[in-house]
Amino acid sequence: MPRVTALADDLPSHIGRYQVLKRLGEGATSDVFLARDPFQGQDVAIKRMRAWAPPPDAPGSDFSNRFFSAEAALAGRLHHPNVVAILDAVAEGSAPYLVMEYVPGVTLKHFCRSDRLLALDQIVELGFKCAMALSYVYRQGVIHRDVKPANLLAVLDNGQVVDVKVSDFGSALNLNADSTQIHRVGSLAYMPPEQIEGGDVDCRADIYALGAVLYHLIGGRPPFDAPHQMALMHQIYHQPPLPLMGQREGVTEALDAVVLRALAKGPHDRFPDWDSFAQALSSLVASQQVPLNRLGEVRDSERFNLLRSLEFFAEFGDVQLWEVVRRARWKRYPQGYALFKRGQEGNSFHIIAQGEVEVFRDGRLVATLGRGTSVGEMAYLAPNPDLRRHSTDIKVSQECTTISFTPESIGQLSPECQHRFDRGFIRVLVRRLHSAHEALAHPRRIL
Repeated sequence: MPRVTALADDLPSHIGRYQVLKRLGEGATSDVFLARDPFQGQDVAIKRMRAWAPPPDAPGSDFSNRFFSAEAALAGRLHHPNVVAILDAVAEGSAPYLVMEYVPGVTLKHFCRSDRLLALDQIVELGFKCAMALSYVYRQGVIHRDVKPANLLAVLDNGQVVDVKVSDFGSALNLNADSTQIHRVGSLAYMPPEQIEGGDVDCRADIYALGAVLYHLIGGRPPFDAPHQMALMHQIYHQPPLPLMGQREGVTEALDAVVLRALAKGPHDRFPDWDSFAQALSSLVASQQVPLNRLGEVRDSERFNLLRSLEFFAEFGDVQLWEVVRRARWKRYPQGYALFKRGQEGNSFHIIAQGEVEVFRDGRLVATLGRGTSVGEMAYLAPNPDLRRHSTDIKVSQECTTISFTPESIGQLSPECQHRFDRGFIRVLVRRLHSAHEALAHPRRIL
Protein backbone atom coordinates (compact mmCIF):
# COMPACT_ATOMS: atom_id res chain seq x y z
CA MET A 1 0.00 0.00 0.00
CA PRO A 2 1.51 3.39 -0.97
CA ARG A 3 2.56 5.62 1.90
CA VAL A 4 0.51 8.83 1.86
CA THR A 5 1.32 11.29 4.65
CA ALA A 6 -0.73 14.48 4.81
CA LEU A 7 0.63 17.97 5.38
CA ALA A 8 -1.20 21.28 5.58
CA ASP A 9 -3.85 21.90 2.91
CA ASP A 10 -4.06 18.13 2.27
CA LEU A 11 -0.67 18.14 0.55
CA PRO A 12 0.94 14.75 1.20
CA SER A 13 4.59 14.69 2.22
CA HIS A 14 5.20 11.49 0.26
CA ILE A 15 3.40 9.30 -2.25
CA GLY A 16 5.10 5.94 -2.15
CA ARG A 17 8.82 6.59 -2.27
CA TYR A 18 8.39 10.02 -3.88
CA GLN A 19 8.74 13.25 -1.88
CA VAL A 20 5.90 15.61 -2.80
CA LEU A 21 7.07 19.16 -3.54
CA LYS A 22 3.85 20.92 -4.53
CA ARG A 23 0.45 20.50 -6.14
CA LEU A 24 0.43 21.10 -9.90
CA GLY A 25 -3.28 20.80 -10.59
CA GLU A 26 -6.43 18.78 -10.14
CA GLY A 27 -9.08 17.16 -12.29
CA ALA A 28 -12.49 15.62 -11.76
CA THR A 29 -11.12 12.39 -10.30
CA SER A 30 -7.40 12.98 -9.66
CA ASP A 31 -4.76 15.35 -8.34
CA VAL A 32 -1.38 16.03 -9.92
CA PHE A 33 1.73 16.70 -7.82
CA LEU A 34 5.33 17.64 -8.47
CA ALA A 35 7.52 15.13 -6.65
CA ARG A 36 11.13 14.05 -6.33
CA ASP A 37 12.37 10.57 -7.20
CA PRO A 38 15.15 9.94 -4.64
CA PHE A 39 16.61 7.00 -6.56
CA GLN A 40 16.84 8.69 -9.96
CA GLY A 41 17.51 12.17 -8.54
CA GLN A 42 14.94 13.80 -10.81
CA ASP A 43 11.58 15.55 -10.60
CA VAL A 44 8.49 13.64 -11.69
CA ALA A 45 4.79 14.39 -11.98
CA ILE A 46 2.43 12.11 -10.05
CA LYS A 47 -1.24 11.77 -10.96
CA ARG A 48 -3.05 10.24 -8.01
CA MET A 49 -6.66 9.12 -8.09
CA ARG A 50 -8.64 10.60 -5.22
CA ALA A 51 -8.77 8.33 -2.18
CA TRP A 52 -12.43 7.45 -1.94
CA ALA A 53 -14.14 4.09 -1.77
CA PRO A 54 -17.69 4.25 -3.16
CA PRO A 55 -19.77 1.11 -3.61
CA PRO A 56 -18.79 -0.80 -6.78
CA ASP A 57 -22.04 0.18 -8.47
CA ALA A 58 -21.72 3.89 -7.58
CA PRO A 59 -21.77 6.30 -10.54
CA GLY A 60 -18.27 7.18 -11.65
CA SER A 61 -16.35 4.50 -9.76
CA ASP A 62 -15.93 2.19 -12.75
CA PHE A 63 -15.08 5.09 -15.04
CA SER A 64 -12.33 6.30 -12.70
CA ASN A 65 -10.81 2.84 -12.48
CA ARG A 66 -10.86 2.42 -16.25
CA PHE A 67 -9.29 5.83 -16.85
CA PHE A 68 -6.46 4.83 -14.52
CA SER A 69 -6.13 1.42 -16.17
CA ALA A 70 -5.94 2.98 -19.65
CA GLU A 71 -2.87 5.01 -18.70
CA ALA A 72 -1.36 2.36 -16.44
CA ALA A 73 -1.32 -0.09 -19.36
CA LEU A 74 1.01 2.30 -21.21
CA ALA A 75 3.61 2.61 -18.45
CA GLY A 76 7.07 2.15 -19.92
CA ARG A 77 5.68 1.64 -23.44
CA LEU A 78 5.73 5.07 -25.07
CA HIS A 79 9.17 6.44 -25.88
CA HIS A 80 8.99 9.54 -28.06
CA PRO A 81 10.46 13.02 -27.56
CA ASN A 82 7.03 14.60 -28.02
CA VAL A 83 5.08 12.23 -25.75
CA VAL A 84 5.07 12.53 -21.95
CA ALA A 85 6.61 9.31 -20.66
CA ILE A 86 4.57 7.25 -18.18
CA LEU A 87 7.30 5.88 -15.93
CA ASP A 88 5.36 3.75 -13.46
CA ALA A 89 1.86 2.81 -12.32
CA VAL A 90 1.03 1.77 -8.76
CA ALA A 91 -2.43 0.27 -8.30
CA GLU A 92 -2.22 -0.57 -4.60
CA GLY A 93 -4.71 0.82 -2.10
CA SER A 94 -7.67 3.11 -2.58
CA ALA A 95 -5.64 5.86 -4.29
CA PRO A 96 -3.69 4.39 -7.25
CA TYR A 97 -1.23 6.69 -8.93
CA LEU A 98 0.83 7.19 -12.06
CA VAL A 99 4.41 8.47 -12.16
CA MET A 100 5.14 10.54 -15.26
CA GLU A 101 7.85 12.66 -16.81
CA TYR A 102 7.68 16.18 -15.42
CA VAL A 103 7.41 18.92 -18.06
CA PRO A 104 7.75 22.42 -16.58
CA GLY A 105 5.75 25.11 -18.32
CA VAL A 106 2.15 25.55 -19.38
CA THR A 107 -0.31 23.78 -21.65
CA LEU A 108 -1.26 25.06 -25.08
CA LYS A 109 -4.56 26.20 -23.55
CA HIS A 110 -2.57 29.20 -22.30
CA PHE A 111 -2.06 30.29 -25.92
CA CYS A 112 -5.67 29.94 -27.06
CA ARG A 113 -6.65 33.41 -25.86
CA SER A 114 -6.73 36.13 -28.50
CA ASP A 115 -4.19 38.22 -26.56
CA ARG A 116 -1.67 35.35 -26.27
CA LEU A 117 -1.67 33.81 -29.75
CA LEU A 118 1.55 32.28 -31.01
CA ALA A 119 3.10 33.09 -34.40
CA LEU A 120 1.48 31.16 -37.25
CA ASP A 121 4.63 29.34 -38.31
CA GLN A 122 5.18 28.29 -34.69
CA ILE A 123 1.62 26.93 -34.46
CA VAL A 124 2.13 24.90 -37.64
CA GLU A 125 5.46 23.60 -36.32
CA LEU A 126 3.86 22.50 -33.04
CA GLY A 127 1.05 20.87 -35.01
CA PHE A 128 3.60 18.94 -37.06
CA LYS A 129 5.32 17.65 -33.92
CA CYS A 130 2.00 16.61 -32.38
CA ALA A 131 1.06 14.82 -35.59
CA MET A 132 4.32 12.87 -35.62
CA ALA A 133 3.94 12.02 -31.91
CA LEU A 134 0.36 10.82 -32.36
CA SER A 135 1.45 8.86 -35.44
CA TYR A 136 3.99 7.05 -33.25
CA VAL A 137 1.31 6.43 -30.60
CA TYR A 138 -1.07 5.05 -33.23
CA ARG A 139 1.60 2.64 -34.46
CA GLN A 140 1.71 1.31 -30.88
CA GLY A 141 -1.99 0.52 -31.22
CA VAL A 142 -3.27 3.53 -29.26
CA ILE A 143 -5.81 6.22 -30.17
CA HIS A 144 -5.64 9.16 -27.76
CA ARG A 145 -9.32 10.27 -28.05
CA ASP A 146 -8.84 13.43 -25.94
CA VAL A 147 -6.49 15.64 -27.94
CA LYS A 148 -7.13 19.18 -26.75
CA PRO A 149 -4.99 22.22 -25.81
CA ALA A 150 -5.04 21.32 -22.10
CA ASN A 151 -3.45 17.92 -22.89
CA LEU A 152 -0.60 19.36 -24.96
CA LEU A 153 2.27 20.61 -22.81
CA ALA A 154 4.36 23.53 -24.05
CA VAL A 155 8.09 23.19 -23.35
CA LEU A 156 9.51 26.62 -22.54
CA ASP A 157 13.01 28.07 -22.83
CA ASN A 158 13.40 31.59 -21.44
CA GLY A 159 9.67 32.02 -21.71
CA GLN A 160 9.56 30.96 -25.37
CA VAL A 161 7.77 27.83 -26.59
CA VAL A 162 10.41 25.54 -28.09
CA ASP A 163 8.68 22.16 -28.08
CA VAL A 164 5.48 20.31 -27.23
CA LYS A 165 4.55 17.01 -25.56
CA VAL A 166 1.32 15.02 -25.78
CA SER A 167 0.00 14.02 -22.36
CA ASP A 168 -2.97 12.43 -20.54
CA PHE A 169 -3.82 9.03 -22.01
CA GLY A 170 -6.67 8.38 -19.57
CA SER A 171 -9.19 8.31 -22.44
CA ALA A 172 -6.97 6.32 -24.79
CA LEU A 173 -8.35 3.41 -26.77
CA ASN A 174 -5.85 0.56 -26.77
CA LEU A 175 -6.50 -1.49 -29.89
CA ASN A 176 -4.46 -4.38 -28.49
CA ALA A 177 -6.30 -4.64 -25.16
CA ASP A 178 -8.57 -7.58 -24.36
CA SER A 179 -10.65 -5.77 -21.72
CA THR A 180 -13.78 -3.74 -22.43
CA GLN A 181 -12.99 -0.06 -22.85
CA ILE A 182 -15.01 3.11 -22.39
CA HIS A 183 -16.60 4.77 -25.42
CA ARG A 184 -17.97 8.28 -25.78
CA VAL A 185 -15.07 9.89 -23.93
CA GLY A 186 -13.20 13.06 -24.79
CA SER A 187 -13.82 16.80 -24.79
CA LEU A 188 -16.86 17.74 -26.82
CA ALA A 189 -15.44 20.91 -28.41
CA TYR A 190 -12.67 18.86 -30.07
CA MET A 191 -14.54 15.61 -30.79
CA PRO A 192 -15.52 14.46 -34.31
CA PRO A 193 -19.09 13.32 -35.02
CA GLU A 194 -18.27 9.60 -35.07
CA GLN A 195 -16.67 9.80 -31.61
CA ILE A 196 -19.69 11.62 -30.15
CA GLU A 197 -21.92 8.83 -31.49
CA GLY A 198 -19.79 6.24 -29.68
CA GLY A 199 -18.96 4.41 -32.89
CA ASP A 200 -15.69 2.86 -33.99
CA VAL A 201 -12.84 5.35 -34.35
CA ASP A 202 -9.37 5.27 -35.84
CA CYS A 203 -6.52 7.75 -36.16
CA ARG A 204 -8.76 10.11 -38.15
CA ALA A 205 -10.68 10.94 -34.96
CA ASP A 206 -7.46 12.25 -33.41
CA ILE A 207 -6.62 14.02 -36.68
CA TYR A 208 -9.93 15.88 -36.37
CA ALA A 209 -9.15 16.79 -32.75
CA LEU A 210 -5.68 18.11 -33.61
CA GLY A 211 -7.25 20.11 -36.44
CA ALA A 212 -9.63 21.64 -33.89
CA VAL A 213 -6.69 22.48 -31.63
CA LEU A 214 -4.85 24.21 -34.49
CA TYR A 215 -8.01 26.13 -35.38
CA HIS A 216 -8.27 27.35 -31.77
CA LEU A 217 -4.58 28.32 -31.59
CA ILE A 218 -4.77 30.22 -34.88
CA GLY A 219 -8.11 31.96 -34.46
CA GLY A 220 -8.31 32.36 -30.69
CA ARG A 221 -11.63 30.47 -30.62
CA PRO A 222 -12.60 26.82 -31.12
CA PRO A 223 -14.17 25.79 -34.44
CA PHE A 224 -17.55 25.41 -32.74
CA ASP A 225 -18.89 27.19 -29.70
CA ALA A 226 -22.35 27.18 -28.10
CA PRO A 227 -23.86 27.89 -24.67
CA HIS A 228 -25.01 24.30 -24.08
CA GLN A 229 -24.10 20.79 -25.22
CA MET A 230 -27.05 20.09 -27.52
CA ALA A 231 -26.42 23.25 -29.53
CA LEU A 232 -22.68 22.46 -29.70
CA MET A 233 -23.38 18.92 -30.91
CA HIS A 234 -25.73 20.29 -33.58
CA GLN A 235 -22.94 22.55 -34.88
CA ILE A 236 -20.41 19.71 -34.92
CA TYR A 237 -22.81 17.47 -36.85
CA HIS A 238 -24.25 19.97 -39.31
CA GLN A 239 -22.37 23.28 -39.55
CA PRO A 240 -19.05 23.84 -41.33
CA PRO A 241 -16.49 25.78 -39.29
CA LEU A 242 -15.96 29.38 -40.35
CA PRO A 243 -12.90 29.84 -42.58
CA LEU A 244 -9.80 31.03 -40.75
CA MET A 245 -8.97 33.46 -43.53
CA GLY A 246 -10.11 36.88 -42.43
CA GLN A 247 -10.08 35.94 -38.74
CA ARG A 248 -6.38 36.66 -38.43
CA GLU A 249 -3.81 38.46 -40.53
CA GLY A 250 -1.39 36.16 -42.33
CA VAL A 251 -3.68 33.13 -42.68
CA THR A 252 -3.30 31.89 -46.24
CA GLU A 253 -5.69 29.86 -48.33
CA ALA A 254 -3.32 26.89 -48.09
CA LEU A 255 -3.17 27.01 -44.28
CA ASP A 256 -6.94 27.36 -44.07
CA ALA A 257 -7.41 24.38 -46.40
CA VAL A 258 -5.16 22.08 -44.35
CA VAL A 259 -6.94 22.85 -41.07
CA LEU A 260 -10.44 22.63 -42.56
CA ARG A 261 -9.67 19.30 -44.24
CA ALA A 262 -8.67 17.88 -40.85
CA LEU A 263 -12.04 19.13 -39.54
CA ALA A 264 -14.16 17.44 -42.22
CA LYS A 265 -17.37 15.88 -40.86
CA GLY A 266 -16.72 12.48 -42.43
CA PRO A 267 -13.53 10.52 -41.66
CA HIS A 268 -13.06 9.69 -45.36
CA ASP A 269 -12.86 13.41 -46.19
CA ARG A 270 -10.02 14.05 -43.75
CA PHE A 271 -6.35 13.23 -44.19
CA PRO A 272 -6.16 9.43 -44.49
CA ASP A 273 -3.30 9.01 -41.99
CA TRP A 274 -0.93 10.92 -39.75
CA ASP A 275 1.94 11.03 -42.23
CA SER A 276 -0.14 12.80 -44.87
CA PHE A 277 -1.38 15.33 -42.30
CA ALA A 278 2.15 15.92 -40.98
CA GLN A 279 3.53 16.36 -44.50
CA ALA A 280 0.79 18.85 -45.34
CA LEU A 281 1.69 20.90 -42.25
CA SER A 282 5.43 20.75 -42.92
CA SER A 283 5.01 21.78 -46.56
CA LEU A 284 3.21 24.94 -45.43
CA VAL A 285 6.45 26.08 -43.80
CA ALA A 286 8.76 24.77 -46.53
CA SER A 287 6.77 26.51 -49.28
CA GLN A 288 6.32 29.65 -47.16
CA GLN A 289 2.54 29.35 -47.13
CA VAL A 290 2.67 30.77 -43.61
CA PRO A 291 4.53 33.97 -42.73
CA LEU A 292 7.88 33.17 -41.11
CA ASN A 293 8.25 34.86 -37.75
CA ARG A 294 12.05 34.60 -37.89
CA LEU A 295 13.38 34.77 -41.42
CA GLY A 296 16.12 32.29 -42.26
CA GLU A 297 15.41 29.97 -39.33
CA VAL A 298 15.36 26.30 -40.25
CA ARG A 299 12.46 24.61 -38.48
CA ASP A 300 12.69 21.17 -36.88
CA SER A 301 10.00 19.88 -39.26
CA GLU A 302 12.16 20.83 -42.27
CA ARG A 303 15.19 19.12 -40.76
CA PHE A 304 13.16 16.03 -39.92
CA ASN A 305 11.82 15.71 -43.47
CA LEU A 306 15.28 16.37 -44.90
CA LEU A 307 16.69 13.50 -42.83
CA ARG A 308 13.92 11.18 -44.04
CA SER A 309 14.92 11.91 -47.63
CA LEU A 310 18.60 10.92 -47.13
CA GLU A 311 19.74 7.40 -47.92
CA PHE A 312 21.97 7.20 -44.83
CA PHE A 313 18.93 7.53 -42.56
CA ALA A 314 16.70 5.13 -44.50
CA GLU A 315 16.56 2.60 -41.64
CA PHE A 316 16.04 5.18 -38.88
CA GLY A 317 12.61 5.28 -37.25
CA ASP A 318 10.84 8.54 -36.47
CA VAL A 319 12.00 8.52 -32.85
CA GLN A 320 15.64 8.10 -33.86
CA LEU A 321 15.29 10.83 -36.51
CA TRP A 322 14.01 13.24 -33.87
CA GLU A 323 17.10 12.43 -31.79
CA VAL A 324 19.31 13.37 -34.73
CA VAL A 325 17.34 16.60 -35.30
CA ARG A 326 17.95 17.62 -31.70
CA ARG A 327 21.47 16.33 -31.07
CA ALA A 328 23.26 16.92 -34.35
CA ARG A 329 25.17 20.05 -35.23
CA TRP A 330 23.78 21.58 -38.41
CA LYS A 331 26.15 23.86 -40.31
CA ARG A 332 26.48 25.41 -43.76
CA TYR A 333 29.90 25.60 -45.46
CA PRO A 334 30.85 27.82 -48.43
CA GLN A 335 32.38 26.60 -51.67
CA GLY A 336 36.12 26.01 -51.31
CA TYR A 337 36.01 25.39 -47.57
CA ALA A 338 38.43 22.67 -46.40
CA LEU A 339 36.21 20.29 -44.46
CA PHE A 340 39.17 17.99 -43.64
CA LYS A 341 42.91 18.17 -44.34
CA ARG A 342 45.29 15.30 -44.86
CA GLY A 343 47.13 14.38 -41.64
CA GLN A 344 44.57 16.13 -39.46
CA GLU A 345 43.24 14.01 -36.61
CA GLY A 346 39.52 13.61 -37.01
CA ASN A 347 37.25 14.64 -34.16
CA SER A 348 33.94 14.68 -36.02
CA PHE A 349 32.11 13.13 -38.93
CA HIS A 350 29.67 14.72 -41.36
CA ILE A 351 26.67 13.51 -43.32
CA ILE A 352 26.02 15.73 -46.30
CA ALA A 353 22.45 17.01 -46.30
CA GLN A 354 22.79 19.38 -49.26
CA GLY A 355 25.60 20.22 -51.70
CA GLU A 356 28.78 18.35 -52.66
CA VAL A 357 32.36 17.82 -51.54
CA GLU A 358 35.43 16.64 -53.48
CA VAL A 359 38.01 14.19 -52.15
CA PHE A 360 41.67 14.70 -53.12
CA ARG A 361 44.56 12.27 -52.61
CA ASP A 362 48.03 13.74 -53.20
CA GLY A 363 46.39 16.61 -55.05
CA ARG A 364 44.43 14.35 -57.39
CA LEU A 365 40.62 14.29 -57.39
CA VAL A 366 39.51 10.77 -56.50
CA ALA A 367 35.83 11.18 -55.61
CA THR A 368 32.88 13.54 -55.50
CA LEU A 369 30.38 12.96 -52.71
CA GLY A 370 26.85 14.37 -52.57
CA ARG A 371 23.79 14.42 -50.33
CA GLY A 372 23.24 11.44 -48.09
CA THR A 373 26.89 10.36 -48.00
CA SER A 374 29.21 10.50 -45.00
CA VAL A 375 32.76 11.81 -44.61
CA GLY A 376 35.14 11.57 -41.69
CA GLU A 377 33.41 8.56 -40.14
CA MET A 378 36.78 7.09 -39.05
CA ALA A 379 36.75 9.71 -36.28
CA TYR A 380 33.95 7.64 -34.78
CA LEU A 381 34.92 4.14 -35.93
CA ALA A 382 38.71 4.07 -35.56
CA PRO A 383 40.02 2.25 -32.46
CA ASN A 384 43.06 4.54 -31.92
CA PRO A 385 44.21 8.12 -32.74
CA ASP A 386 46.65 7.07 -35.48
CA LEU A 387 43.83 5.62 -37.57
CA ARG A 388 41.80 8.78 -37.05
CA ARG A 389 44.19 10.88 -39.12
CA HIS A 390 42.70 11.84 -42.47
CA SER A 391 44.48 10.38 -45.52
CA THR A 392 42.81 12.79 -47.96
CA ASP A 393 41.85 16.42 -48.37
CA ILE A 394 38.10 17.08 -48.54
CA LYS A 395 36.89 20.41 -49.92
CA VAL A 396 33.42 21.82 -50.48
CA SER A 397 32.75 22.00 -54.23
CA GLN A 398 29.15 23.21 -53.92
CA GLU A 399 27.90 25.12 -50.88
CA CYS A 400 26.78 22.39 -48.54
CA THR A 401 24.88 21.79 -45.33
CA THR A 402 26.15 18.98 -43.14
CA ILE A 403 24.87 17.10 -40.13
CA SER A 404 27.81 16.43 -37.83
CA PHE A 405 28.54 14.52 -34.65
CA THR A 406 31.59 13.96 -32.49
CA PRO A 407 32.25 10.57 -30.86
CA GLU A 408 31.24 12.18 -27.55
CA SER A 409 27.94 13.59 -28.82
CA ILE A 410 26.95 10.36 -30.54
CA GLY A 411 27.58 8.61 -27.22
CA GLN A 412 24.71 10.68 -25.79
CA LEU A 413 22.21 9.13 -28.22
CA SER A 414 19.99 6.22 -27.26
CA PRO A 415 21.44 2.73 -27.85
CA GLU A 416 18.90 2.16 -30.65
CA CYS A 417 19.95 5.36 -32.43
CA GLN A 418 23.66 4.46 -32.09
CA HIS A 419 22.84 1.04 -33.54
CA ARG A 420 21.24 2.71 -36.57
CA PHE A 421 24.37 4.81 -37.08
CA ASP A 422 26.55 1.68 -36.89
CA ARG A 423 24.43 -0.04 -39.55
CA GLY A 424 24.58 3.08 -41.72
CA PHE A 425 28.37 3.17 -41.52
CA ILE A 426 28.60 -0.55 -42.32
CA ARG A 427 26.62 0.09 -45.52
CA VAL A 428 28.97 2.98 -46.39
CA LEU A 429 32.10 0.89 -45.80
CA VAL A 430 30.76 -2.09 -47.77
CA ARG A 431 30.07 0.16 -50.76
CA ARG A 432 33.54 1.69 -50.55
CA LEU A 433 35.22 -1.72 -50.27
CA HIS A 434 33.25 -2.87 -53.29
CA SER A 435 34.37 0.20 -55.26
CA ALA A 436 37.99 -0.41 -54.24
CA HIS A 437 37.72 -4.06 -55.30
CA GLU A 438 36.30 -3.02 -58.68
CA ALA A 439 39.11 -0.51 -59.14
CA LEU A 440 41.72 -3.20 -58.48
CA ALA A 441 40.03 -5.90 -60.53
CA HIS A 442 39.03 -3.68 -63.45
CA PRO A 443 41.26 -0.57 -63.34
CA ARG A 444 40.15 0.61 -66.79
CA ARG A 445 36.56 0.93 -65.63
CA ILE A 446 37.55 3.53 -63.06
CA LEU A 447 38.51 6.83 -64.61
